[in-house]
Amino acid sequence: MSCNKLTEEPSSIIVSDQFYKTQSDAVAAVSAVYSTLNSDPAGDFPLYGRNLNLLIGNGSDDQVYSPSNTNPDVRALGTTTYVASNDRVRKNWQQHYYGISKANIAIDNIPNIHFDETLRNRLVNEAKFIRALLYFNLVRLHGDVPLILHDPTTVDVNSLKVARTPLNEVYSQIIADLTDATNLPKSYTGADKGRVTSGAAHALLAKVYVTRKDWTNAKLELESVLTTGTFPNATGSYGYDLFANYRDAFQKPTKNGKEHIFSVQYETNLGAKNSANFLSSGDFNSYNPAVYAGDLPDERLVAIFDTTDTRRAVSFFNKLFNPANNTIVDFGAVTHFGKFIDFTLNPLTNQGQSGVNFPVLRYADILLLYAETLNEISGPTADAYAAINKVRTRAYGGVAHDLAPELSQAEFRDAVFLERRKEFVQEANRWFDLVRSGTLVEALKKIPAKEPNVSDKNYLYPIPQVEIDLNPLLKQNPGW
Repeated sequence: MSCNKLTEEPSSIIVSDQFYKTQSDAVAAVSAVYSTLNSDPAGDFPLYGRNLNLLIGNGSDDQVYSPSNTNPDVRALGTTTYVASNDRVRKNWQQHYYGISKANIAIDNIPNIHFDETLRNRLVNEAKFIRALLYFNLVRLHGDVPLILHDPTTVDVNSLKVARTPLNEVYSQIIADLTDATNLPKSYTGADKGRVTSGAAHALLAKVYVTRKDWTNAKLELESVLTTGTFPNATGSYGYDLFANYRDAFQKPTKNGKEHIFSVQYETNLGAKNSANFLSSGDFNSYNPAVYAGDLPDERLVAIFDTTDTRRAVSFFNKLFNPANNTIVDFGAVTHFGKFIDFTLNPLTNQGQSGVNFPVLRYADILLLYAETLNEISGPTADAYAAINKVRTRAYGGVAHDLAPELSQAEFRDAVFLERRKEFVQEANRWFDLVRSGTLVEALKKIPAKEPNVSDKNYLYPIPQVEIDLNPLLKQNPGW
């Protein structure tokens, strides 16, 4: 306490001017960016695997909260009674900006480190992809958001307060980051499997253009991902394709396979909270239906699947095999989500050790976006039918289940969005699809628990109230 001239370099705290010196430092910095997608520094649920899905699934017409869920903020999302102080809305905002901050640090510092130029550029572009993904989520969730591209160099609180950036400016940055990321490698081997590829950058860029209704650019990007030879204008050389079995898109033995364009990575029992434990199985600490705490799909979602659609048995369950005593546990009339259960685990109740990845971009998404894009440009063309029917055929176990011919443009559009709903249960798509199709209010009014509370304000989530309290430059979205 008496020393007032201490000038030692800190030995137990690594600051930025000490850290970014070597190739290993650069790799570690980008690993930290990836880690923001599957873990939380405060030990909360991960962004991909739980928290984002609470807004996109529970906030849509696909899902209601489990009766056993006592968190009032989660229950409010399920009844569309959430407010600006909702803690899950706040947590999503914070997790997104935490990931953006990590990406900014990597993007700013890695170019100053002297090591192999090819690897250096690759690492920066990986970080740019993740920054673009996070900003893409934010602008779709909240509209105008603060565009922060550099890590703060000051501790002056007032200088850290930033106003919301116009939507078009944020999208321009997203497109710029993803364009840079298209220079990434086409594939990786060994321990690098699962890293961002150029195919992932083109795929996400296509999704951005679809969201912006820029159909011309969307078509070009989609065709650069579609595997050559499958469609007349396809130019992609990535070899993407659908798994023959729909279940294989969500299992550990087949992860990072031919259908996976970009997935958030999980591995068995490495300590990160995992996708399976919190998306399908809830607490999953018992085979006893009376105490099971998993999230529940809305009954109307289950009803849109016919019994021969293989996606139904993958996405939901009301019976479960218990290998401990060779019995089948019957959950009766109550249906649960089942897509992300890791069936390599024995007993299945040990889902905390799951190694199932969370798929952010699958080839099925590209096919359905392509069908949508072609339809918006010139109505339902032969290639548009071929794209959606490829997804439908896989869904029915390889048996052709083609759409009715000669649909109008509006009918084909509805068919595409219905197919997306069936294909991407719990994959953080539904709320975004309802918003961009302009059908969110109509859809939520069909859910009795949500109907009285829905209005046009729900097309955007509120800016978290705590952020406005800390930063008066932030203005709230209309209606909140």
